[in-house]
Amino acid sequence: MAELSVGYLLPTRDWTLDDGDHRSLVEQARLAEVLGFDSVWAGDSPVTRPRADPLLVLAAASAITERVTLGTAVLLPALRHPVLLAHQLASLDRIADGRLVVGVGAGFPNPNTQAQFEAVGIDFKRRVSRMEESIDAMRRLWTEDSVTHEGRHFTFHDVALAPKPVQPQGPPIWLAAGGEQALRRVARLADGWLPYPPSAQTYADEWELIQKEARRPITPALYATVCLDDDPERARHRLRTSIERYYNAPLEFIGSIQAMCAGSAGDVAAWLGRYTAAGVRHVVIRLAVDDHRAALQEFADQVLPLLHEKGRS
Repeated sequence: MAELSVGYLLPTRDWTLDDGDHRSLVEQARLAEVLGFDSVWAGDSPVTRPRADPLLVLAAASAITERVTLGTAVLLPALRHPVLLAHQLASLDRIADGRLVVGVGAGFPNPNTQAQFEAVGIDFKRRVSRMEESIDAMRRLWTEDSVTHEGRHFTFHDVALAPKPVQPQGPPIWLAAGGEQALRRVARLADGWLPYPPSAQTYADEWELIQKEARRPITPALYATVCLDDDPERARHRLRTSIERYYNAPLEFIGSIQAMCAGSAGDVAAWLGRYTAAGVRHVVIRLAVDDHRAALQEFADQVLPLLHEKGRS
């Protein structure tokens, strides 16, 4: 069994809500590397849940880190033109010396996400096909000398992209997806899978479907929200406060669709262990807390050793 990789989601949303110091945000990427995390991630939502731009944040993080993978969790390519996005991602991959992973999604179907697409003049109903076409166009732009593309959403002729990414086939593309149709899309298009199902059994069932139909090697990952506290009631209360502030929705609803755990280090490690048994090989941790720096240190001290011990057993 491959050893579990553990990543940390930078709190770009919380930082925006609190009007925080940008230096402390980026420095958390370096701290995560020093503490032994394998990757650092940034989310994307310019209007629905506003936050710092993920590509700019990761570019800054790349300058002060050397080892960690840098990823988007997740980027919405349908909001952007693929020529411009491919150029940004290729430049970022080169700046980061080939450490980039591009996690992408179509956008969760709700009125707030729809408003975000409308704000930039893009038909929300076409976001999935637009994302798929963008993935195809970007991969060609990363690997071919000159690209002509005539598709449903985009048309361009004789476009030569420079600089090319460091990674010969371009940065790996991981899809956030759940449900049969979306899982088949992962099997057809993706280099990785980054979902957040609320149960490990659901993960196992969906991963089995992907493996049966996969056209290329796929990294099975997980996006998981965690709140550490030895007191179970206090842990749940802290999780509720953070989640309801973040999403402006009840914890019970968000918890019914997303993987999240509140409890002691042992509780969290055991919970994540059920996902690794279901197939997860890379977990991206979002910390539902107020003091992210302290919580990052706490997770590294208390949970990482338990996860690495499970990985070796």
